[in-house]
Amino acid sequence: MKQKKYVVVLGDGMADEPISALDGKTPLEYADTPALDALSKVSEIGMVHTIPEGMKPGSDTANLSVLGYDPKIYYSGRSPLEALSIGVPMKDTDVALRCNIVTISDGDEPFEEKTIIDHSSGEISTEDCAVLLEAVKAELQDETYQFYVGTSYRHCLIWNHGSVISLTQPHDVLGQVIGQYLPSDEKLLSMMKKSYEILVNHPINIERKKQGLNPANCCWFWGAGTKPSLSSFEEKNGLKGMMVSAVDLLKGIAVGAGMGVAQVEGANGGLHTNYEGKVQAALAALHDGYDFAYIHVEAPDEMGHQGSVEKKVQAIEFLDQRVIGPLTRALDEAGTEYRLLVMPDHPTPIRVRTHTADSVPYLLYDSQAPGKESWNYNEREAKLSGNYVPQGHTMMDKLLEK
Repeated sequence: MKQKKYVVVLGDGMADEPISALDGKTPLEYADTPALDALSKVSEIGMVHTIPEGMKPGSDTANLSVLGYDPKIYYSGRSPLEALSIGVPMKDTDVALRCNIVTISDGDEPFEEKTIIDHSSGEISTEDCAVLLEAVKAELQDETYQFYVGTSYRHCLIWNHGSVISLTQPHDVLGQVIGQYLPSDEKLLSMMKKSYEILVNHPINIERKKQGLNPANCCWFWGAGTKPSLSSFEEKNGLKGMMVSAVDLLKGIAVGAGMGVAQVEGANGGLHTNYEGKVQAALAALHDGYDFAYIHVEAPDEMGHQGSVEKKVQAIEFLDQRVIGPLTRALDEAGTEYRLLVMPDHPTPIRVRTHTADSVPYLLYDSQAPGKESWNYNEREAKLSGNYVPQGHTMMDKLLEK
């Protein structure tokens, strides 16, 4: 008898609110999703709440929930998870911070009066951003503050004997004057100001502006936390798991949980990522002895942060056509028995361009279970189903039939 396989396809930030430009539909409801529509007819759909009460809605807490880890027990900060993924040797006394290289206005106004324009600097490439971070390191790095290159605009700062201080997520304050959101810690604030001076006229940014691209002209620190301690996914669930993601945060969760981490060339967390490569990596893992694959697609979240209705719809259509369709066809053709969970981690509504803690729709499919429903997979119909999971970290048990 073949071993049953388990797959999660996570459309980061895919959930949204009804939008007038989409005839009052959400992007998920409006998008052309034939693969999901077909699956939904033989699946359970419903709503699940992934963010515990009192915790900030983020991909860190939400993806821990989806993987079956109660964030109230396991969460120690976002950046330490990302640090794990890029091999940062964290000590128990270290504090890790995310170091975004962002776009802020570059006029003559004082630093505190500048506006944050883009948290991702136009989805800058890792190659270009690594050069910029090297310029920052050359002037700012010392025994107390160590910089590490991540992916695209997402990098890491390790603060030796640091403090877990409250810091603002840049994607929460897009379009706003930065003064009230800057760090209270004088050294971190000084480094942010200095990073702007280093980067504003860097040759890469001069060239980006000539090309009409957002310059990556300032470091923004946030997400402080201490070294995490996750229990083994395999010991917890009896399954060998593989993470397929472009995002250091997800890779870090996987490292902390003792899961495998697939390296997919061209997977960049953007709209035009290597969707097909992710599917092939998941299928290869399931063929090579892994029981569980987690395919994380960042694009819907990034398009939500950008406030682009059109691109968010496109990201969802890409997920359907280039992930869900090929994945299920390949598993079916191989005669694999499997259970599939499709869901977002949290909403990233176009209206607010950041995360919210609202419940999200899930689709749970079993290749061996009969069923014929009339519903499609979206927020409205998932609510009408009457199915509701109040604690997101129990969704994994539901998938694994525990």
